[in-house]
Amino acid sequence: MSQLVAIVGRPNVGKSTLFNRLTQTRTAIVDPTAGTTRDRQYGKVDWNGKEFSIVDTGGWVVNSDDVFESEINKQVELAIEQADEILFVVDSMGGVTDLDDHVAEILRKSRKPVILVANKVDSNEWVYNIPEFYSLGLGDPYPVSAINGYGTGDLLDEVVKKLPEKDDSETENLDDIPKFTIVGRPNAGKSSLINAFIGEDRHIVTDIAGTTRDSIYTRYNKFGFDFYIVDTAGIRKKNKVNEDIEYYSVIRSIRAIEASDVCILMIDATRGIEAQDVAIFSLIQRNKKGLVVVVNKWDLVTNKSQTAIDTMEKAIRSRFAPFDDFPIIFASALTKQRIFKVLETAVKVYDNRRRTVPTSQLNSVMREVIEAYPPPSNKGKFIKIKYVTMLKGAPVPTFIFFCNLPQWVKEPYRRYLENKIRENWDFSGTPIQIFMRDKN
Repeated sequence: MSQLVAIVGRPNVGKSTLFNRLTQTRTAIVDPTAGTTRDRQYGKVDWNGKEFSIVDTGGWVVNSDDVFESEINKQVELAIEQADEILFVVDSMGGVTDLDDHVAEILRKSRKPVILVANKVDSNEWVYNIPEFYSLGLGDPYPVSAINGYGTGDLLDEVVKKLPEKDDSETENLDDIPKFTIVGRPNAGKSSLINAFIGEDRHIVTDIAGTTRDSIYTRYNKFGFDFYIVDTAGIRKKNKVNEDIEYYSVIRSIRAIEASDVCILMIDATRGIEAQDVAIFSLIQRNKKGLVVVVNKWDLVTNKSQTAIDTMEKAIRSRFAPFDDFPIIFASALTKQRIFKVLETAVKVYDNRRRTVPTSQLNSVMREVIEAYPPPSNKGKFIKIKYVTMLKGAPVPTFIFFCNLPQWVKEPYRRYLENKIRENWDFSGTPIQIFMRDKN
């Protein structure tokens, strides 16, 4: 399970710019207007082989006219509570303010590891303002410029060093058993599906979206199966998450995804695929988890022809492209239609994630594939792939191709190799990683 780092601070100190810099994305909206960020943004950071989750928060304010002030502050407090480590961002140009002192007091009481980040050191003259931040009592300030990247490497080194050892108490004794997490929008039928699996109404089911508040692990040991199945709170759009307990539930759901082996993504057949389904799918992909898509409430659909099924499948794969090698099952948790097939398919995807291909067999097949369509030349130089091997012990199927010019192998050719691997071996439902390495 990834560890969580929270970015906090008063408005307009550059928290969202820093978030985008560390995640190498443009997910968070950046604007000079204070208070632009009102909802949390989640991302992943990979630094020197260490991966962790990071959350951007709204700016901490007090006694303002902003009607969102109390909600933003509650969400910041919850982010601090849930975080394993905190980045406290201050403005090197503006110096220490009363709000900075207020936030620093909260952070000292939290007893969480805190790194003080002095942002907006966009030129050398602002470095001389750094010493005044020692008055916050949070240790050495780290000068950075989120806008141009200055100092962010040293900052990430410190973040990784200060991250506490993983506390896997929530999932201890679960490591040797597959974990299948059911995810989806609120009211997609996740709890109903689990009740249908276990044959009892263990999970509360209502028509009210958001009934499930926590991630619940249930051991399933029947018919030769043995795994944990995890019910999660529905993940809705962030601008609709306005209760403390629901925000907490969403964090728990995201962490359940991170700890899972296979995610069963529930889609409501009566509503079709929506933007939030795509967002949840992206979260599953970023965490490199196995995937089974279940189109639930199929009993409520009037047109069940093969044409309708093909149209729905095509729409789902199109929205989730370029990754489209995953099983889709049309089921009904209410009538128990095809629910056993959901379990069988999840187990199969789990097995696919653990599949290994002997090096001799892999090279025998891929050599012909590469000869039939070699990598395009670059500046008159030809790329020669010598051999390929599958990395043992990787969390997802990982293939290493050794060649003379690995840096010149572009993404389209990597996708070609992945497609050929999938054509020859069954890796349905699981991501594949392909790396190019120097043959020497």
